[in-house]
Amino acid sequence: MGIDVVALHCPTAASISTSFYCRSPDVARNWKSIESVQLNLNLPSCRDGDSVFSTFGASFFWGRSLRETRDVSGEKKLHLLAARARASANQQNKKPPIFVLKKPERIPMNEGGNSGPKFVSDELGDMSVSEDHKSGYVALIGKPNVGKSTLLNQLIGQKLSIVTNKPQTTRHRILGICSRPDFQMILYDTPGFIPKTMRRLDEMMMQNVRTATINADCVLVVVDGCQDPEKMVDVLEEGTSASYERRPTLLVLNKIDLIKPGEVAKKTEWYKSFGGMDDVIAASAKQGRGVDLVKSWLIERLPKGPAYYPKDIVSEHPERFFVAEIIREKIFLQYRQEIPYVSQVNVLNYTERRSSAKDFIEAEIVVEKDSQMAILIGKDGTALKLLATASRIDIQEFVGKEVYLELKVKVRENWREDDDLLDYYGYNGKIRS
Repeated sequence: MGIDVVALHCPTAASISTSFYCRSPDVARNWKSIESVQLNLNLPSCRDGDSVFSTFGASFFWGRSLRETRDVSGEKKLHLLAARARASANQQNKKPPIFVLKKPERIPMNEGGNSGPKFVSDELGDMSVSEDHKSGYVALIGKPNVGKSTLLNQLIGQKLSIVTNKPQTTRHRILGICSRPDFQMILYDTPGFIPKTMRRLDEMMMQNVRTATINADCVLVVVDGCQDPEKMVDVLEEGTSASYERRPTLLVLNKIDLIKPGEVAKKTEWYKSFGGMDDVIAASAKQGRGVDLVKSWLIERLPKGPAYYPKDIVSEHPERFFVAEIIREKIFLQYRQEIPYVSQVNVLNYTERRSSAKDFIEAEIVVEKDSQMAILIGKDGTALKLLATASRIDIQEFVGKEVYLELKVKVRENWREDDDLLDYYGYNGKIRS
């Protein structure tokens, strides 16, 4: 059931013009051929008698990783074919590309300033690469709250994964892309590993972890340096499981800023002696220490191959997905106990308007009980208004312009056990655009 209480917020912020991309029928045919092999790509509908597809604004084009649905060789050919066709059409028609983010440069997350992604309208550019170009997928796995999301953000150079001090903040596989002229590294931030699942949601999250690991060219096992290594055995076994094809595996001993140097050396030796890992690197993702070593280790072990994505894109997830994640991050930060874990955020409407006007965003927060809804709303709606304010500020920073945010709260009993709802919310690995 729904309620009439909503939170509306739209104060000032610097406005940055946004760009659109109209796809020609030739490009569409290439994408249609890929769609026919069930790669779950979302195409806008073509208007009758029109030479271009209708504009679909601020959303990335891909719905999920190609690596998940096809064998490597066939998938590389298809993806490269479509990307080149898209780039060619761009050059011929002189039209701006799909929404892309600022070219990534790694910035330590504790240095302040604006490290979030911005939208630009640079030309897509040539997809051709040298024969020595490297590309591949990297899965980050580990227990909850060990710093996987912070490490991914550092490797990408921008904040894509939400970060809180509560465990199990990440629910989806967050895909981030780190590109340079000589390589393209596609990273998966995965939910925290849970040995024993309690709900259907937990089961689907763990399936996403295993899918990411199976499809990876390299595996990063992230552990908390403050914790007893013997308590990490289950996740170590998951990362080095014999059921997976052997691939380079690096253990990152994270949070070394919180432990003494002697403990760092001692725990590094313990993990090296455990076996199954190719190497161990001590790091502090929060401070940026050791991140360059991790990146260099991964790049050296990536297979040679073409670029899967244009070099200035840092994620394939749609923009509304990140908007929902920002709202969910604020729920984790503002509320306690069970509320963050029973809350699901869905963006119902994202209407982009002219650069001088505010974008309109309508989002719903789904919980399981009336009592939880009451806590979310607060007395006279004060808690929901506070949540909307905090969310709007970060959303405006993310999209680079003012937004008009409307939040609603709805109750869906036991949504965490409902397969249909979980599929609809994207926990089957197919994030809707």
